[in-house]
Amino acid sequence: MNFQEEGDFGASRDELLSGSNRSAEANSSSEDFLGGSDGVLRQISPASLAYLGDAVYELHIRRHHLLPPKRIQLYHDQVVAEVRAEAQAGYLNSLQPRLTDSEKEVLKRGRNASPRGPKRLDPQIYQQATSLETLLGYLYLTDSDRLTELLQHISGKQTIVN
Repeated sequence: MNFQEEGDFGASRDELLSGSNRSAEANSSSEDFLGGSDGVLRQISPASLAYLGDAVYELHIRRHHLLPPKRIQLYHDQVVAEVRAEAQAGYLNSLQPRLTDSEKEVLKRGRNASPRGPKRLDPQIYQQATSLETLLGYLYLTDSDRLTELLQHISGKQTIVN
């Protein structure tokens, strides 16, 4: 089961997109980031996409660490290590060669919308992490198959825990 199938969070995504059905081909241009012909995504800021992408990413990482069973504190420690901005920046670097031009455009918009971030972090690291989250939020709304492909690359797994 893909983590976005109906009943998981598909209804929320569909509601957000007002029932539009976008294909992977329709998402290949940077114009789709702005909403294409219907303008739905135009209403969603890169910061909002990053907010959504952060949740999608953390849920993916939590699911990835479910097996084998562990104590809750160990789950937490493993998840926190992977959702830190430094780890996300590293994952983004590993994804770069796999990204399409339109995905790189989404990254750029996410990076440019990124606020300063915590003082403990290099601003460039924070921008990279926010860029990754923006891309994940965008793909969650537009292309769940591509989202799953990139998340599988990040996790190094070919399947996602159901």
